[in-house]
Amino acid sequence: MGTNSMHVAKTGLNAQQRRMQVIANNLANVNTTGFKRERVNFETIKIFGKVKVGDDLDKKDLNRILKDLYETNFFENVNLSFKDSILTIDLKENPIIQNLIIKGVENKSLKEKLTETISLKEKNPYVESVIKSNLNDLKNILQEVGFYFSKVEILQKENINNTIDLIIDVDLGKKAFVNKIIFLGDKKFKKRKLLNVITSEEDKFWKFISSKRLLNKQRIELDKRLLLNFYKNQGYYNVSILDETVQYDDNQNFNIVFNIESGPKFYFGKFNIDLPSDFDKKYFDKIEKKLNKFSGDKYSLKVVEKMLSEIEKIASNKQYEFVNANIGEIISGNNINVTISLLNDEPNIFVSKINIFGNNVTIEDVIRNEFIIDEGDPFNKILFQKSINNIKSTNIFKTVEAQLVDTDNELEKTIDITVEEKPTGQISAGAGIGTSGASTSFGIQENNFLGKGIILDSNLSLSEETIKGLFSYTKPKFRNTDRDLILTVESQETDRLESFGYKTAESGFLIGTRFEQLEDFYIKPQFSLYYETLDTASTASDLLKKQEGDYLDALFSYSLQLDRRDQSYQPTDGYLSTFYQSLPLNVEDNQTVVNSYEIKNYYEYFDDLIASISVFTKAANSLGEDDVRISDRLYLPSRKLRGFQSGKVGPIDGGDFVGGNYLASFNAASEIPVFESLESIDFSVFYDAACVWGVDYNSQLNDSSALRSAVGLGIDWYTPIGPLSFSFTQPLSKKTTDKTETFRFNLGTTF
Repeated sequence: MGTNSMHVAKTGLNAQQRRMQVIANNLANVNTTGFKRERVNFETIKIFGKVKVGDDLDKKDLNRILKDLYETNFFENVNLSFKDSILTIDLKENPIIQNLIIKGVENKSLKEKLTETISLKEKNPYVESVIKSNLNDLKNILQEVGFYFSKVEILQKENINNTIDLIIDVDLGKKAFVNKIIFLGDKKFKKRKLLNVITSEEDKFWKFISSKRLLNKQRIELDKRLLLNFYKNQGYYNVSILDETVQYDDNQNFNIVFNIESGPKFYFGKFNIDLPSDFDKKYFDKIEKKLNKFSGDKYSLKVVEKMLSEIEKIASNKQYEFVNANIGEIISGNNINVTISLLNDEPNIFVSKINIFGNNVTIEDVIRNEFIIDEGDPFNKILFQKSINNIKSTNIFKTVEAQLVDTDNELEKTIDITVEEKPTGQISAGAGIGTSGASTSFGIQENNFLGKGIILDSNLSLSEETIKGLFSYTKPKFRNTDRDLILTVESQETDRLESFGYKTAESGFLIGTRFEQLEDFYIKPQFSLYYETLDTASTASDLLKKQEGDYLDALFSYSLQLDRRDQSYQPTDGYLSTFYQSLPLNVEDNQTVVNSYEIKNYYEYFDDLIASISVFTKAANSLGEDDVRISDRLYLPSRKLRGFQSGKVGPIDGGDFVGGNYLASFNAASEIPVFESLESIDFSVFYDAACVWGVDYNSQLNDSSALRSAVGLGIDWYTPIGPLSFSFTQPLSKKTTDKTETFRFNLGTTF
């Protein structure tokens, strides 16, 4: 590091030119030992200090010059002296960072994030105070990804020409794991249910792949928001999380503690829509009718959001391009009166440009396709917020921030979108064991392939009867539309020779799409082509043996789905209705038409107890003279008829269960408040009734009159080694040929 002196002459306005020249020469011939003119020359210093020959200087000016020179970060020490109209500047330069090196971190993305956090970059001056201020930032980043025991040391390696290598030496230490997640206070719900709401997970040995078991500050903040939203959707309008703390235990692990105060439960009271005088009320009559239906129901944040979604559609009408909506909520006893005020008094502002930042991997069009507003469109706050939510819902960004920026034209705005990408690859595995046998599965998924928002999913599963491999490709917003493109390739081998009389190997592909046609109404058309080899048992009937051979199945299928559930995971209210149909395209090989319909309703009664009722029907019929293939016939799965072995109900041909052309089931279940103090155990009661009938190749095997039914008790025990489910069932009606079971258990988990 070098030390040098610079001199600047202070003269009056009437100073002689000769004297100024002498002073200038003195400045030009200053001793520059250790000073690198190619880096910071004398003229540059005068510019930095905002000082020139002829200036009048006082104490205030000297302080300013000193401050300006320090703020350049080029100098470690700056001393000023002023005598005989000569300003002397003594400088000690900061070294220049030649290389910035991070040691001890192998993960590329983590290393890049640490590098971005360091304020000082290569070829910039080294400032000790700046790098020390970065030290806590570096430690915070390491803690965010689970390295709570990390150590960071800043080292310097001196090079020639007053340059250094700045070395960030990181000792990651061991990762910090979440030992326990504890919910305190008036939490209303069992720990099991709350654990399903949040993203953090307790460290279990079978979750060795999951990163959610690592302590992460950002994830805890997300969990807090998820808990608040969950409670508000359950009617607890005034819920608050008094604090969320991280406790260090004796085993060098951490406990996360959420202290929840749920408050009383609230219900919707009166609804009102306040419209500007120039609005046509008929556009909003439908919304008012929908709102009034919710009066008396438990308060739900999602209901309010859904009403705003209805207003969005009206806002897209050009008549109301500039509408803004405000939500007013007034508590009256245990009721909440909601007023939606629509305002249309802002000037017409247009979007001149949309800028996108931070998408290092993701292609820009992936983000733009989620935007409802285009460049040149009128700005609309509701549609703007909806667009931001669309981007967040892609699940490929950690953060999404939006900002409106003024332009030279007061009637135009620029939208700046800044995203932070997150890792989008996932590895999953699962295992289970029960009375029906064991099963395993393994899968790999990538949600942002090539930065195009493409979802790739591969899965391999094995059970007692089946080996199945699957690979799927999903392209959201295909060709800039609202439709997703879905392509699936799969292969499956099923061995059911012993009880069902057949074995099949099937391979093929499926191509289709899915889109929302109306509110909560989804259509999913698809085309599939499969090649199947069918073998039958030696003991099978002659009629079944005739079906042996190879088949090529070309099918067109579609599903119509109306989803009015309050939430897709563990719904508490609403219903899901689904119709499905499969039609053969090559009727020479396959003449089977399949139709099915299912509706499942959810109800809440008493104090947060949930009941469900579902009805399911399915039919497989031949269009021609050929019988429905044995592998296409219908069997009752165990989840539709508990107390009976899977598929081993219905018509029998010899010793083989051959299924039917028709089946129907009715299922009712309810949680029961037994031993509510047992946080890890849930109890439920259920009633199942079903039948399967119709055998086209032999009408004598028709089983239409045989209704099977059963009642039972379900116990879900969430053990340290995974969820363990028990069911105790008593068949009420059955046939002698049915295979029953009064007890079933299953132990399984994913990790």
